[in-house]
Amino acid sequence: MKIQITGLGYIGLPTAVLIANNDIKVYGVDTNTTVVDKINLGEVHIVEPGLGELLLKSVKKGNLSASTKPNEADVHIIVVPTPFKENLVPDISYVEKAILSILPVLKKDNLLIIESTCPVGTTEKMANYIFNEKPELLNNIYVAYCPERVLPGNVFYELVNNDRVIGGINIESTNKAIEFYNYFVKGQKHPTNSRTAELCKLTENSSRDVQIAFANELSMICDKAEINVWDLISLANKHPRVNILQPGSGVGGHCIAVDPYFIAHDYPKESILISKAREINNYKSEWCVEKIINTVLEFNLKNKFEPTIALMGMAFKPNIDDLRESPAVYIINQVHNRLKNNTIISEPNIQTHKIYKLTDFKEAYENSDIVVFLVSHDEYKSLVINEGKIILDFCGIFKLK
Repeated sequence: MKIQITGLGYIGLPTAVLIANNDIKVYGVDTNTTVVDKINLGEVHIVEPGLGELLLKSVKKGNLSASTKPNEADVHIIVVPTPFKENLVPDISYVEKAILSILPVLKKDNLLIIESTCPVGTTEKMANYIFNEKPELLNNIYVAYCPERVLPGNVFYELVNNDRVIGGINIESTNKAIEFYNYFVKGQKHPTNSRTAELCKLTENSSRDVQIAFANELSMICDKAEINVWDLISLANKHPRVNILQPGSGVGGHCIAVDPYFIAHDYPKESILISKAREINNYKSEWCVEKIINTVLEFNLKNKFEPTIALMGMAFKPNIDDLRESPAVYIINQVHNRLKNNTIISEPNIQTHKIYKLTDFKEAYENSDIVVFLVSHDEYKSLVINEGKIILDFCGIFKLK
């Protein structure tokens, strides 16, 4: 059996490595030549615990190789980005291009699986496109949708152990996809149809977005009421049927911050709560910016000099290097543009940034008057609170009011 994975990013590469380490031949395809070259050298281009060692092992054994052009294979998996456009319209052009690229090598009895997050109906649309272009494949290939549902930083464990929702364009495709995932997934495989599987992925992340919006809204209420939100949530969660999440500086990443728009765009009148949650979580980042600026102005009035502000964290979640849709990056951009040279930026999970100079987190903390925690990286938890500094803790590292 030969597997081809198109898209070697935060999900595609770990998936390729996992399958390859089951002694299955895997071809990886990516349009980025730098990514392809690094993988063929056994080097990683993303941060994920354990990925480097397993990648090198699979490359050395000859089970994994990367290219910019597709190969013939038995199973084709599409794991490319699906962002949204400026007007919040879902952009499935990467999926379309991936399907177009593998069309010449698709053959009878192939299994095609889309794992990219997609609007409802995308899998059927792609299948119809294939059958229109190559009518001989109608009823002769299997097409299914199986969304990933892993947590960056714990990808390998979750790829193996998490349940998977698998929906084909027909029963035969569903069963064929389940048979494939049985090779490396220990979690349960739940059969359905492709449309339900597509909406299931969007539903999971929209649900989390709504719950986070509630926590973020509480944090803004508590700030105005002069109540410690962390204490409040801890106490409320003592109720046996209450489980409030933790607030933050917004919501980022390629899933929770994006997927709700896929529902809201297609079903605008029916998704009022989902849309409002997106507004609240986006506004929380704006609120953080204003909180920082107001704190700086108060400092100026009291001390008669401009403070140095340490902005701690750029990733969209703790302990990873992924900056996609990160609210921390948005906040840093806004604050830096307004305060210019008075900011110090720390992100312990990346070495360099194309725009900002990065400072060691201990140095940033020591050399600043105002410290703003945007991401709860483990490194920051080792810092000792200095009473001479003003601390804005938006992510609950010290659970300050």
